[in-house]
Amino acid sequence: MDPFRDFARSKDNTLGVEWEIALVDPVTRDLVPRAAEVIDEVHARHPDIHLEREFLQNTIELVTPVCVNTKQATQALQRNLDAIKEVADEKGLKLWASGGHPFSDFRTNPLSPKHTYEEIVNRTQYWGQHMLLWGIHCHVGISHEDKVWPIINAVMTKYPHLLAISASSPGWDGIDTGYASNRTMLYQQLPTAGMPYQFQNWDEWVGFMRDQQTSGVINHTGSMHFDVRPAAKWGTIEVRISDATSNLRELAAVVALTHCLIVHYDQMLERGEQLPTLQQWHVAENKWRGARYGMEALVITSRETDEDWVTNELRLLIDELTPTAADLDCLGELRLVEEIIERGAGYQRQRAIYERTGDWKDVVDATCAEMWDLTL
Repeated sequence: MDPFRDFARSKDNTLGVEWEIALVDPVTRDLVPRAAEVIDEVHARHPDIHLEREFLQNTIELVTPVCVNTKQATQALQRNLDAIKEVADEKGLKLWASGGHPFSDFRTNPLSPKHTYEEIVNRTQYWGQHMLLWGIHCHVGISHEDKVWPIINAVMTKYPHLLAISASSPGWDGIDTGYASNRTMLYQQLPTAGMPYQFQNWDEWVGFMRDQQTSGVINHTGSMHFDVRPAAKWGTIEVRISDATSNLRELAAVVALTHCLIVHYDQMLERGEQLPTLQQWHVAENKWRGARYGMEALVITSRETDEDWVTNELRLLIDELTPTAADLDCLGELRLVEEIIERGAGYQRQRAIYERTGDWKDVVDATCAEMWDLTL
């Protein structure tokens, strides 16, 4: 099997979700590098639960099995979360999830022992050391590699939509950055991360990946870490745009929107319809606007540079995707996007607390509480 050319075609538009959460000290509210011992204990009690060590020793990645829809995925994540909480409670630790921690010092957070992680930091130095970042990754099954890049390019036209509802990283190193998602700006500093190029077909992607191997890029980093990328081994498109949400209720909204969007574009291709695209510079501008302004972003909506508020766009998108959501039996989860619009995204809630109290510890406490207060 050629690891670059061969795409493990998925029969159905299956769904897989990865959710990164972290451990914090209930007194200091700082991150705690004890993920390995928590994961090992959970696996000892529940061998069938899939958890992964991540880039930092404070992080646990919850991984679903292959699912048919958002409901099935979030049910699996809830079971995983409950098992982690049981062990964390016994060890006197709290669970926390967000796009970025508002005051933890990156210099005091050790890497997990993995060669590719060490290579990333050795290669990228200062910027690689800043990766105190947590996200949601959604895999959606695709039936043929010829569909992959048209769908990815179309998904990128909805970048600020997926980011705005999940944005939850306004604080960094004890300051309010003024961004809804500081994670987005930090992560793109890695040379293998950021927006994918607008490849027109699978052969262009294969050539690119072979160039990365020849030039040694992949040897250093293990893979490309684009915001949306093919996962050829699994036969999926992996969407990595969203900040980690503090709770499963908002995660369900993010996952449903992502799943429905990709399935909708897949069905358009099946009908012979043309998918939407934007110029690369419009996509880049929208990404920045989503990271900076979140739910208050004015986004570019067409190749003619029309604009609209992202909240208006989200409501239109819910209407457009409602038939797809009904087919996938995730209409209730998709409509949770409206709830985020009304309640405010994670960064808005965090910023309001910080402006009121002037203490990021209060923000961490509230974010920890949301994991159990905002339930499905």
